[in-house]
Amino acid sequence: GVQLVESGGDMVQPGESLRLSCAASGFEFSSYAMSWIRQAPGKGPEWVSAINSNGVSTDYADAVKGRFTISRNNINNTLYLQLNSLKIEDTAMYYCAKCRFYCSGYHCCPQNAWGQGTQVTVSS
Repeated sequence: GVQLVESGGDMVQPGESLRLSCAASGFEFSSYAMSWIRQAPGKGPEWVSAINSNGVSTDYADAVKGRFTISRNNINNTLYLQLNSLKIEDTAMYYCAKCRFYCSGYHCCPQNAWGQGTQVTVSS
């Protein structure tokens, strides 16, 4: 079955950077759009970014546009999210998700195809 394993989360100070990775297996990674979705404590999921199957098209939530960069490597089946200029409000569990199609939102990424998440905490 689908396996998505996120890594790279950490506790950092405002303004610092992190790079999240998501190792994918159990499906033909290069054929699927992927997304990053985050969830802060006590809040619902928030879509962060999406990338199409070949990596040519990307999209971002307004809250992260200009600070985060999504990318993928279809040779080693890995999805990435570069997080720069981190803010306290970026604190959340970050999930990678396999999506049915490329879309700006998580409605196209069924929750049974999300990973277990990696925690990002931004605190001074």
